[in-house]
Amino acid sequence: MSSIAGKILRVNLTDGSIKHEALSPGLAREFLGGRGLGGKMLSDEIRAGIDPLGKENKIFFVTGPLTGTSAPTGGRYMVVTKSPLNNAIASSNSGGFWGAELKFAGYDMLIVEGRAKEPVYIYIRDNQVEIRPAGKLWGMTTSQVTDALLTEAGDRKARVLNIGPAGENLSRIASVMNDRWRAAGRSGVGAVMGAKNLKAIVVRGSGKVEAAIQERFKEAVSSSLKKIKENGVTGQGLPAYGTAILVNIMNEHGIYPTNNFQLGVFPQAEETSGETLAEKYLKKKDPCFRCPIACGRYCSVDGEEGGGPEYETVWAYGADCGISDLKAIIRANNVCNEMGLDTISAGATIAAAMELYQRGRIRPEELDGAPELTWGNGEAIVEWTRKMGRAEGLGAKLALGSARLCEAYGMPELSMTVKKLELPAYDPRGVFGHGLQYATANRGGCHVRGYMISPEILGSPEKLDRFTLDGKAEWVKIFQDLTAVIDSLGICLFTSFALGAQDYTDLYNAATGENFSVDELLACGDRIFNNERLFNLAEGYTAKDDTLPKRLLEDPMPDGPSKGYVHPLDKMLPKYYEIRGWSADGVPTAPKRQALRL
Repeated sequence: MSSIAGKILRVNLTDGSIKHEALSPGLAREFLGGRGLGGKMLSDEIRAGIDPLGKENKIFFVTGPLTGTSAPTGGRYMVVTKSPLNNAIASSNSGGFWGAELKFAGYDMLIVEGRAKEPVYIYIRDNQVEIRPAGKLWGMTTSQVTDALLTEAGDRKARVLNIGPAGENLSRIASVMNDRWRAAGRSGVGAVMGAKNLKAIVVRGSGKVEAAIQERFKEAVSSSLKKIKENGVTGQGLPAYGTAILVNIMNEHGIYPTNNFQLGVFPQAEETSGETLAEKYLKKKDPCFRCPIACGRYCSVDGEEGGGPEYETVWAYGADCGISDLKAIIRANNVCNEMGLDTISAGATIAAAMELYQRGRIRPEELDGAPELTWGNGEAIVEWTRKMGRAEGLGAKLALGSARLCEAYGMPELSMTVKKLELPAYDPRGVFGHGLQYATANRGGCHVRGYMISPEILGSPEKLDRFTLDGKAEWVKIFQDLTAVIDSLGICLFTSFALGAQDYTDLYNAATGENFSVDELLACGDRIFNNERLFNLAEGYTAKDDTLPKRLLEDPMPDGPSKGYVHPLDKMLPKYYEIRGWSADGVPTAPKRQALRL
């Protein structure tokens, strides 16, 4: 008995074949599950240079060994594919209940390959798997298709994963949505589903996920729950105010990007904070499967209800666009979810468009009567999000992401991206370790591949000087490797505020029957991260791509507590490469690859 099902479901949309395959125990042991296992199999199964929107690309929906168990937050899964946004490896994480349901149906992983001639959806009920027509669902928003498929399934306990109009229109920032407003948001994974004419995946399982050593697993779960509930972040702050509790904290440190990273302090931050959200618009908490933290929000504005917004969304549609109207931010978030767009990339792309408009590159006549792209215009973020999802007019250009948008208007430096992926809500000029993590993250500008905000701002597990270089490369590597482990186990990264490597090792060993040491588990994280690096190198990436936007490297922060700083990336990368076991040009050395069995 093990929490790993040992079974893969492979669906080919070109020839309609459906296969049940055995999961390699060796691969599962070295890459764990989720992000790690999906990344390894993607690397093995597709060749470098393929079109990410072509039928040769594959998309992996991967659970972890703790997904579907009673482990705290054990409902996570990963969507792994080649990104249509930047040709890098994409591994986008989501919560809710869909991932656990796939495990209940008896599968560790679903692999979808090929391309259907017409729109379809996949129906899974344990061993019953069907490819069904979805022509009548094409064009529906995410909540509409969820309602339609639950009615068709005749089972309100079924779980629905789908794309919205943005994915259908091949937006490079389209997300995969599940359980209505949970999102595998980043890297354009929704466009890969759209390119395959795959609208949705419905799953219903009747099984259970049992731990290999049940008594030991119960003890590990109990210990972890106790730590999570007693921790100030996971036991108090996040449950009370959600992720938007970070708004005031980041603003007070002068790292809250405002007006497309032109500033680091937003004077009206309090008006969009988690505290204000809870006071005025929160209707209830909305926890994921087996989650004791319950950071998810469910809000109501003028009779309009929906899930979210999260901190990153509040920032992207708020300070980054100079907007303090929380009602407008909530409405834009709801439209974003219905369209199936990544809220970070969507909001940040609108912010880039606002700066292009500010500088006269986007002309008023291009707006076709839509709200002006001016800082602080709440109506603009709502309508332009809708136009992005529907690929209408200028909205079709925005739907490709800020890198392509700014390049098209002759000002690529206004795109606040790393490897074409929009940066989230922390200005690296005031958090040096976090900036190094941005530059080296394998999928691009991402905060959840090694959340250095935790030690540099929040003081967890210890407080680091945010402006020092000493030890930062070592910290970034450790955080990146541990995060790769967490993403592969099938639980939430937020648990890391309260739990350490030993806790994850105890949970994994009891669930699977393995006997890993902490070092062996972290070695899996190192292996996973390096495998992703090798994927990107094969796609043509080099050390030159480990960089930050010019503004953050050359323009000193103009205001606030981080005033006067730029990011010293050039002084940090050589040490990071050395610690990683990479050459001076950022390539894993032969001894490193041999040590990791890559």
